[in-house]
Amino acid sequence: MAALEKGITRNGTGYGGKTWNILGQVYFPKAVTDSTFAFETNSEPGQFVPVHVHPTQDEFILVQEGVLDLKLDGVWVQAKAGDLVRMPRGIPHGYFNKSDKPARALFWVSPMQKLEALFDQLHNLTDPEEVVRISAQHEVNFLPPEANE
Repeated sequence: MAALEKGITRNGTGYGGKTWNILGQVYFPKAVTDSTFAFETNSEPGQFVPVHVHPTQDEFILVQEGVLDLKLDGVWVQAKAGDLVRMPRGIPHGYFNKSDKPARALFWVSPMQKLEALFDQLHNLTDPEEVVRISAQHEVNFLPPEANE
């Protein structure tokens, strides 16, 4: 079991110096334990993560900068800086930067399950179909494209 290590993960850095590029979005791990996994996302205008489901994890998003449009259980909602989004396990969700400014957010899931290992495997992949296939092996299941409409 990975224990939480005391300390500070500095702004603009990832825990242990790690950074991921996932389909052009920059992710920084911020805290890594078996019980929870926190990571920062940086989304440029037009970037998104399609609607998907975590069957074994609760997930949260604290928007730090900008605005994210979310498809949350089939309904479009918008989260702005300072807002916290709560996504219970099993609820379909996706996030989209539909604005003309970058968005930055702190995400965390509980428990971690296979999410860090997934991000390690997705780093620098460019084929969305391969991302969907590998994600399914790590308990992240993407819905068909029409779920994003």
